Amino acid sequence: MHNDAAFAQSRPLAQQNVGKLLTMLTPEDLRYSSDHEWIRLENGNRARIGITDYAQDALGDIVFVDLPLVGAQVTAGDSISEVESTKSVSDIYAPLTGTVVEVNGELNDEPERLNNDPYGEGWIFIIEVAEITALDELMDAAAYGELTEG
Repeated sequence: MHNDAAFAQSRPLAQQNVGKLLTMLTPEDLRYSSDHEWIRLENGNRARIGITDYAQDALGDIVFVDLPLVGAQVTAGDSISEVESTKSVSDIYAPLTGTVVEVNGELNDEPERLNNDPYGEGWIFIIEVAEITALDELMDAAAYGELTEG
């Protein structure tokens, strides 16, 4: 068993301990997939993508990230990456169709960024989105909150 005080201090700042209930951060300015990826539209048709706070917490300590290849053509719903944790290996799915234009190479040496800062330095890749209107099919923060609370 872990020491509750030490455990609480080791968790990301994005989480707030409310009694025994641990709530996850779900930024309002992002869109979300049912596969627990977050999407931030930036620079016109580019979308920065990572895993949610909920996902990183469920995975546990992340020890390896298999990044997609820059230039890869991806289709929404396809597995394009993997994240390995002390608990399991999980696929990362493309939430949108497009082309991978950048990956977060820092994750090669510091995969724990996904745990420590999932919505900041823990981003995984950027897609140049084929159809911006596809963002409308993704969940807003309220809908994602309902998904993860149920």
